[in-house]
Amino acid sequence: MAALEPRDAGVADDPVSSAVESHPETETETETEIGTGTGTGTVLGRAYRALSVGIVSVVLLIAFEATAVGTAMPVAARELDGVSLYAFAFSGYFTTSLFGMVFAGQWSDRRGPLGALGGGIVAFGAGLLLSGSAGVMWVFILGRAVQGLGGGLVVVALYVVVGRAYPERLRPAIMAAFAAAWVVPSVVGPLAAGTVTEQLGWRWVFLGIPVLVVLPLALALPQIRRRAGGPVAGASGAGFDRRRIRLALGISLGAGLLQYAAQDLRPVSVLPAAAGVALLAPAVLGLLPRGTWRAARGLPSVVLLRGVAAGSFIAADSFVPLMLVTQRGLSPTLAGLSLAAGGGTWAFGSWVQSRPRVEPYRERLMALGMVLTAVAIASAPSVLIHSVPAWIVAVAWGVGCFGMGLVISSTSVLLLQLSAPEKAGANSAALQISDGLSNVLLLAVGGAAFAALGGGAVSHTATTAAGSSHPAAFVAVFLPMAGVALFGAWVTTRLRERSAT
Repeated sequence: MAALEPRDAGVADDPVSSAVESHPETETETETEIGTGTGTGTVLGRAYRALSVGIVSVVLLIAFEATAVGTAMPVAARELDGVSLYAFAFSGYFTTSLFGMVFAGQWSDRRGPLGALGGGIVAFGAGLLLSGSAGVMWVFILGRAVQGLGGGLVVVALYVVVGRAYPERLRPAIMAAFAAAWVVPSVVGPLAAGTVTEQLGWRWVFLGIPVLVVLPLALALPQIRRRAGGPVAGASGAGFDRRRIRLALGISLGAGLLQYAAQDLRPVSVLPAAAGVALLAPAVLGLLPRGTWRAARGLPSVVLLRGVAAGSFIAADSFVPLMLVTQRGLSPTLAGLSLAAGGGTWAFGSWVQSRPRVEPYRERLMALGMVLTAVAIASAPSVLIHSVPAWIVAVAWGVGCFGMGLVISSTSVLLLQLSAPEKAGANSAALQISDGLSNVLLLAVGGAAFAALGGGAVSHTATTAAGSSHPAAFVAVFLPMAGVALFGAWVTTRLRERSAT
C-alpha cells in the first residue's frame, strides 16, 4: 500500500521541499545527515537533539500535569467549597483550549510557531499559579480556563514545529516520542500527586509545575527560532482572519453550553443545549476541512478519524474507574492502576507506526488499531458479570491503548504529509478541534445515557452486592462507543485519494 499522495486543494506536491525552501539551512543539514551517515539523521542526532529533548520535555510536563490534576481536584473542590462546580473545573479548561487551538493555527501560519508556543507556555503557567493560589472556586475555575487557553496554543504550535523543523522521514519518530512522554506520567502522576496532596497540600500540585518548564524552554526556543521561526513562503503576514476567530469563539461557547446542558437532564436544559448546537454547527463547518462530516477522501477523513478515535476511547475511558469502584468494589487507587499499563502499550503502538518498514501499510495498521479499540471498549463491561475477574479490564485496556497508539500518531503524520507548510497551522488546529470537540459531544451523549438509566444514583462506596448498582447504565455508555470505534475502522478506508485511472 503506497504512501498517501497530497492531492487536496491547497496541498503542496512536496511539503517537506516547500518547508526547506523557506529555511535553506534545514536543507543543508538534512543533506549532510543523509549523505555522511554521521549519526545525526535521527531525532536525537546532533542536529536535532536539543530541539527534540526540549519539545518532548514540554509534552512530558503537560502530561504530568494532566494526570496529576485529576488526583488533586476533588480535594481542591472540597476545600474551596465548590463541589457543586466540580465539572466546570474540567470544562473551563476544555472550552478555552478549543479557542486556543484555532488562534494558534492563525498565529503559527502568519508569524511562525515560536510566539504561539511561548505565549501558550506563559498562559499555561499563569493558569496553574492562579488555580494554585485561589481562595474561592470561581477563581480556581478561571485559572483552569487560562491554563486551557495556553494548552490549546501549545499543542498546535508543537505540531507546526514538527512539520517545519523535521524532515518527513523523522516525523513518525518524534510523534512516537510525544506518545512515549505520556508513559511515566500516566503511571507516576496520580501516585506522586496523591503524595504531594497528602503531605504538602493540593496547591503544590499546581504551583510546582511552572518552575519545571524553564529548562525545556531554554533548550527548545533557540532551535525553534532557527529552524521554524517566521512565516513560511506563501503565507500572509497580515492580521488574523477575523472570521475564523469568531468561529473559534462560537465553537468554545457552544461546547461549554453543551457540557452545561449535559449535566442537568431537566427540560429547561434544552435551551442551553439548543444554543450550543446553534453556535457549534456553523463554527465546525467553517473550521474543519470541507467534507469532514461526510468522510471525503484525503485530509477530511484524516481529521474525522482523529475525532472518532479520540472521542470514542476517551468517553469510555472516563467511566472505567467509576465502573470498577461502584460495581466491583475496587479502591480508587486500584481502579486507576488498572489503566496504568495502557500508557506503555499506547507508546508501543506509536513506536510501531514510526518504523520506516511499516510506512506502506500505515492505513491497514490504522484500521487494525480501530478494530482493537472497538474490541477493548466492548469487552470492558464484561466485568459487570461478577464471575469475570476484574483484571480483564486491564488486559482489554492495554489492547485498546495499543490500537490508539497506532491510530493517533498516524493521523498526525498523515496530516503533516497532506498539509502545505503555510496551511500546517490551520490543519493542525482542525485536527485538535476534531479531537477535543468529539470528546465533548461523545462524553455528553454517554453521560446523558448513563444518567437516564439511573447511573447518577450509583454510590462511590457501593459494593458488588449493593442494591443501588445500575450495570445497564454502564452498558449504555460502552457499547455505543464501541460502535463509534468500528465506524472509525471504515473511515480508515477513506484516507487516500482515489488513484487516477
